[in-house]
Amino acid sequence: MDQLLSFALTSDGSKTLFNPLVGEHYHSRHGALQESKHVFLDSGLKFSLKDGRKKASILEVGFGTGLNFLVTAEHCNLEKIDLNYTGIEAYPLGPDLIFGTEYGNYISTELWNAFTLNYQQALKKEMKISPFCKLHIAHSKLLEFQSVKCFDVIYFDAFAAIHQPEMWNEEALTHISSFLRTGGVFVTYAITGNLKRTLKGLGFSVEKAPGAPGKREMLRAVKLSTALTP
Repeated sequence: MDQLLSFALTSDGSKTLFNPLVGEHYHSRHGALQESKHVFLDSGLKFSLKDGRKKASILEVGFGTGLNFLVTAEHCNLEKIDLNYTGIEAYPLGPDLIFGTEYGNYISTELWNAFTLNYQQALKKEMKISPFCKLHIAHSKLLEFQSVKCFDVIYFDAFAAIHQPEMWNEEALTHISSFLRTGGVFVTYAITGNLKRTLKGLGFSVEKAPGAPGKREMLRAVKLSTALTP
C-alpha cells in the first residue's frame, strides 16, 4: 500500500500522508504537528497527569506515522515521565515513509534516531526507545486487538467516520474502551452526537473541548464506570 501514499505539507510546515484508498489525510491539513500536540498531548496525556503522576500508559488507535507517539515521548523524556505506549495499526507504514515524514525536525535527535532504528522491531515486541519510553505497535485490526494491560489514556486517531464508520460504531468503541481503566481519559479530534451518546452509554463523562486549528471542537471523555448499556 505504501506506493499509493503521497506526502502533503500542512499549514504549520509539518508533513502528513494522503491515502487515496480512504480519501483522507493522516493528519489535519491545518497543521499535523499542532493537531498532535493539542488534541492528544495537551488534551489527553497532560490532562490525565494533572494530579502530578510521573507514569502513564497510552493506547493509540491508528498509530500511522508515529507523530502522536513522538510528540508524547519527547514531552515524557523532558519531564521524566515513565511512558508505556501501545499503538494499534492495521496497515503499518514502511520505514521509508517513516523517514520521509521528517518528524526528526521537531524532536530530539536521540529520540528520532531511536524511533527509526527500533520501529520495525516495535511491530513485533515492546521496545525501549529511551530511558523513559517503551513502545509496542500492535499490527492488528481494532476488533482483533487484545491486551492484558489497562491503560490510562486512549488516543483515538482513526480516519474520520465518514470514511471508516466501522471504527466509530458501538462495537468498536465498546471493545477499545474495555482497555481503559476507570478514571482513564479518551480523546479524539472528532465530536458527533452519535459518538457522545455511545460513550455516555459506556459509562463515560463526555465534554467538548476547544479543537485544534481548523476545528472548533474536539471530544474528551473520562471513564467513570463499566457500560451502562446491556
